[in-house]
Amino acid sequence: MYNHAPKEYICPFCLLVNGIENEYVYTKQADIVYKDEFITAFISAGWWKNNKGHVIIIPNNHFENIYDLPNDISAKIHVFEKKVAIALKKVYMCDGVSSRQHNEPCGSQDVWHYHLHVFPRYKKDMLYKTDREMSQPNERLKYAERLRQYFNNQIPKTQSLK
Repeated sequence: MYNHAPKEYICPFCLLVNGIENEYVYTKQADIVYKDEFITAFISAGWWKNNKGHVIIIPNNHFENIYDLPNDISAKIHVFEKKVAIALKKVYMCDGVSSRQHNEPCGSQDVWHYHLHVFPRYKKDMLYKTDREMSQPNERLKYAERLRQYFNNQIPKTQSLK
């Protein structure tokens, strides 16, 4: 009812969940920090210069937006959101955490698959006043590796990744 994906839309997040890397997918398999049968979390390819290494959490099945998302999957995403927030505090040593989620074009949604952003926040980072830029896969690796270690219960040595 509130869907806006073009008729022949190729969903990059569905491709990512299925292990496919091609010209439609900026995110690489190496960016994934957590995956189970219901959700996947990964380092975003789009960065804000003062908040690098933010995490996106998605359902493994395709739901375009919050209106389509089943409550049980929403609950799994939001329970994991808290785990990501704690991980960002411990691994990145950030000063705070922000989450945001967008729906429909007027809500600034630009990938037609439900996704929740979890950002590390720092004093005077100006997150909402800076522009997104695309990162390179090699730039994302140190963030992904540290968070993967954390989620695999191998707590990495604490040092700021800012």
